[in-house]
Amino acid sequence: MKVRITSKTEVALDICAFELEPVDGARLTPFSAGAHIDVHLGPALVRQYSLCNDPNETHRYRIGVLRDPNSRGGSIAMHALHEGALLEISEPKNHFPLHANAKHSILLAGGIGVTPILCMAERLSRAGASFELHYCTREPQRTAFRERLAQPDFLHLARLYHDNTPADERIDLATVLSAPSANTHVYVCGPGGFIEAVLNAAKSAGWQEANVHREYFTAPAASAEARGAFQVQVASTGQVIDVGAEQSVTAALSACGIQIPTSCEQGICGSCLTRVLSGELDHRDVYLTEEERAANDQFLPCCSRSKTPLLVLDL
Repeated sequence: MKVRITSKTEVALDICAFELEPVDGARLTPFSAGAHIDVHLGPALVRQYSLCNDPNETHRYRIGVLRDPNSRGGSIAMHALHEGALLEISEPKNHFPLHANAKHSILLAGGIGVTPILCMAERLSRAGASFELHYCTREPQRTAFRERLAQPDFLHLARLYHDNTPADERIDLATVLSAPSANTHVYVCGPGGFIEAVLNAAKSAGWQEANVHREYFTAPAASAEARGAFQVQVASTGQVIDVGAEQSVTAALSACGIQIPTSCEQGICGSCLTRVLSGELDHRDVYLTEEERAANDQFLPCCSRSKTPLLVLDL
């Protein structure tokens, strides 16, 4: 879809919010809380940004973008844009949805991870659902959307924490997650270290994995384990394709004319999820749960590999 940047606002130090509206009389596709869009910023430069406005809004999409000093090009390109600029985006996709039957939701955001979490809060608030929001940042000036969270409908439901405050004023995950319940769901988004801390606290407290949902913005550092060569076989044709030690499965398949849809290419979004019929998988993504990995019947070929000489793919 073609959209125009109708507003660019600095909402915290190094964080800008962009409001995107359709052009040429087009309509925006409806979206659900937790959804993101792909933003095309140049040749081979596509980035995913979570929608952070109320899903009931149909006239705009709103995204928040952190200018990352370690940017691979996306955030720098976004921050260089000005109001009036045109962008090409995908329709919304959602790999981080709210659970429809939850009686209570615990929302945990770290840094720019607040964007999908805020969207969830908007949805839950409008529905009159029970929830609480915990938002952790380095310092107040790096806390985006503070004004929104201070509004009456969020004021007593959202709590902010900052790393530059005394230890007893920072978040205590053990306390926040102290009461596991089959009717309560936990949602976390933010830096990898923050997500892992939440997941570990939830596991220690006895939460069921099915009740704890997470979304990463960036993949953890690449594994230092060996990346040996192996082969994949296309089940429908029997074709066997070599995958080099420094080559992804998607790249090897593409070189032979077999295209698998990809988006993040880091094992985050799940767009390239592929069924595996035989072979032992070496999972290197952050998308699948431990239970899904243990099943050994699907993987993300953009980053994951094989522990056996051959994988047979359901393609």
